[in-house]
Amino acid sequence: MSPFQKKLKRKMDVYVHAVYRLTHSFPKQEMYGSSSQVRRAALSVVLNYIEGFARKRKKVKKNHFEISYGSLNESQYILAFALEEKWIPSEQYDFIYKIGDEIGAMLWTE
Repeated sequence: MSPFQKKLKRKMDVYVHAVYRLTHSFPKQEMYGSSSQVRRAALSVVLNYIEGFARKRKKVKKNHFEISYGSLNESQYILAFALEEKWIPSEQYDFIYKIGDEIGAMLWTE
């Protein structure tokens, strides 16, 4: 794994852990709704990257990276929704959104 790939994976780790922590402030009735969905989407970001990284064929690798990017966008939308619903504070949203943007940019250079 190159230094770039290690840095990207570290950012993804920070992102998914931050999402998990942030969902603790979601309303209880969202446990099986938005909370569960954003956790799955955030975890999918790093899992699809790892799976794609393990693939030999470029098209298959690229497909997994694109799925990772799609999951990133899905999780960012749910977080924006949570912000608008006032489930999360704007400071935490800004922090996690910035990391997500960095991950998205790095995925496209991979």
